[in-house]
Amino acid sequence: MSPTPQQRRAARHGAGPSTSATRRGPSGGRKKPITVDAIIDTAFGIVEREGYAALTMRRVATALETGPSSLYAHVVNKEDLDELLIGRLCAEIELPEPDPAHWRRQITDVCTRLRDQYLRYPGISQAAFAAAPSHLDTLRVGEGMLAILLAGGIAPQAAAWAIDSLMLYVNAYSLEVSLANSRVDRGAEPGADTGESPGEVSDVAPGAAPGADGWVVGRDELLRRFAALPDTFPQTKRYAAELTAGTVHDRFDFTIGLMIDGLGASGR
Repeated sequence: MSPTPQQRRAARHGAGPSTSATRRGPSGGRKKPITVDAIIDTAFGIVEREGYAALTMRRVATALETGPSSLYAHVVNKEDLDELLIGRLCAEIELPEPDPAHWRRQITDVCTRLRDQYLRYPGISQAAFAAAPSHLDTLRVGEGMLAILLAGGIAPQAAAWAIDSLMLYVNAYSLEVSLANSRVDRGAEPGADTGESPGEVSDVAPGAAPGADGWVVGRDELLRRFAALPDTFPQTKRYAAELTAGTVHDRFDFTIGLMIDGLGASGR
């Protein structure tokens, strides 16, 4: 009896070498064998070039010059592929030996590394939403984060919920930056009112679009709009500089720090 999709998935997570078969093209030449790694590599290539929204099992099959049904001998479904992609990214994250004296810096570094992995592939963090982690490499990151928080004296329940909150923020942050970058790219199309050549927004403040400084509307334009608000927005007008200050990575560091500081104060 052929193994069920669930059995194939369990066997693969058990870390055995993936099977492959030599394929021949229409002219008799050899094609690249279909393996789990080949499917993952192809999926990452699609996301890198076209964004996560373009990733489907059919799109991967086309890139591998096969039919979607051929993929299901290796990948159970799209959700399983998502899990494999996130697992591959997590596998590249180095985890420190937990240090009680530096646990705040360590947990921040892990979050930053995960963020940077997601930002390599536009929108890939969507694959991590609403997914119960079962891939060993994804679980390894959660294990490492839990060990760091426990070493810092955080109570187990607070540490468990903190990991969920931190990962959710990293996922959402990475998705927002990817969406902003895609808008910048679309703004570069002929006839688009961009003002200047587009730039990446991952290192500039959010709420902006392509302009000389990389903002979605330009910071000067945003400040002008705030200044023109009616007097029913007194705080927004008064603190417009603060509201538009910093890069998105500045805000990422601030938010992670805020969460960790709150955890240190109430999670023991």
